[in-house]
Amino acid sequence: MGGARFADKLAAAVARNDSLVCVGLDPDPRQVPDAVRARADWLAYFAAGIVEATADLVCCYKPNLAFYEALGEAGLAGLRATLRAMPAGVPVLLDAKRGDIGVSARAYAAALFDDLGADAVTVSPYLGFDTLEPFLAYAERGVFVLCKTSNPGAAEFQDLVVERDGARRPLYEHVARAAVRANQQGNVGLVVGATHPEAFRAVRAAAPDLPLLVPGVGAQGGDLAMAVGEGQDAHGRGVLIASSRAILYASRGPDWQDAARAVAAELRGAINALRRTRAR
Repeated sequence: MGGARFADKLAAAVARNDSLVCVGLDPDPRQVPDAVRARADWLAYFAAGIVEATADLVCCYKPNLAFYEALGEAGLAGLRATLRAMPAGVPVLLDAKRGDIGVSARAYAAALFDDLGADAVTVSPYLGFDTLEPFLAYAERGVFVLCKTSNPGAAEFQDLVVERDGARRPLYEHVARAAVRANQQGNVGLVVGATHPEAFRAVRAAAPDLPLLVPGVGAQGGDLAMAVGEGQDAHGRGVLIASSRAILYASRGPDWQDAARAVAAELRGAINALRRTRAR
């Protein structure tokens, strides 16, 4: 992790693995196979097994810090073990959704980038973009800004129509435009769910060149064809299709690794078929 610029590392992984699949690592002790959960080192073992099964099928891994933090000291130890096991050529995006002011933001950035070594992180913009500056200062690391999230309640605040600079737009669109302005070092991306097609299109129109992390495909019923067809940039990249539970918990039996690989391969195949359709 770390080292090369996130954007370059991601582009290389996309090309090498012919993939726009981002596998989320959300370890839930209630859902992992019983034989795995019986191990003292189940957390690191399970994550390493998923990575081993899918490393040639993905462009990125996205550990969700909440699942590790919920397990206390053992969870944080498991996270560090998982990060050490990551293949060198696949970037790691820590799903942290951090956001705070001043010295607190600097501490969060140092923890995620310097200590844990993340290639990229997710952050919340709702305290203002000045609070993201400590993250953006790491020019070689990616910073994905929450913009239009995939949950049903997202509209409560994100869809509020706000007037600024003489234009009335949904708040999420103002966030997208602010992210474009903040992208001075080429390290900004946006989190945009596939569950809101009209908003997705509006965000892509406002930020045509920023990479999009796209949750909501799979269990949440997001529109994969729309996300791939309209999310790609001019280079046929620029979109990371996130999938977690469908891959991680494809089986609770002894074939859990094979099942995870099969689902990841199926998703990659579906995405690539849509990419080829768009390219014609």
